Amino acid sequence: MTMPGRTRTKVCGLTNADDVAAAVDAGADALGFIVDVPVDTPREISPERAATLVGAVPPFVSTVLVTMAPIESIPALHERVGTDAVQVHGDVDVGAIDRLAGDCDAALVKTVDAAKPESARAYADAADALLVDSTDESGAGGTGRTHDWTATHDLAASLDVPVILAGGLTPANVAEAVGAVDPYAVDVASGVESEGGVKDHDAVRAFVSNAAGASADGAEVSA
Repeated sequence: MTMPGRTRTKVCGLTNADDVAAAVDAGADALGFIVDVPVDTPREISPERAATLVGAVPPFVSTVLVTMAPIESIPALHERVGTDAVQVHGDVDVGAIDRLAGDCDAALVKTVDAAKPESARAYADAADALLVDSTDESGAGGTGRTHDWTATHDLAASLDVPVILAGGLTPANVAEAVGAVDPYAVDVASGVESEGGVKDHDAVRAFVSNAAGASADGAEVSA
């Protein structure tokens, strides 16, 4: 689905207050906090730490709980962390996402594998947005790999739900990605890090600026 206006940005995998402040100062629209995932990642933090970081985010910047927790435990986890949205990873039944929408007072983002567009279509009516990523065998994202942007563009254009592009994005390629896909938003984690779980603040600023300054035809957007 093509959405009007500039492409929004989400900086994900935030682990500390300095990086949260840097992402906010850079103009990121959304901040992601990874809690309760069964994969080894330096970006996972405890619910308590996530709640503290979320509490410091100013108004008009969205916060996102990113999790692979059992679906039945997500409402309680969300209540502890207090984000505006929940991003669900893994192989989750569409009916479970429907039920979660009724049990959780948050916008729901479902991550889908870029290599399996049929799964995106299945979740389109149940989720508030879809995040198309290069996933691993566990269903987790954050692989740092890009995928076929042309196919993702065609998928996004065919869906009546916002599509967020993730997977291998960096300050160097995000403008090209926006031009190719025309997504509602782009999502970055490892592509703006100085080391695992620690953001490079210059890279965060460049990513947000390059994403916001790109358009679907690859031209820069004038102010």
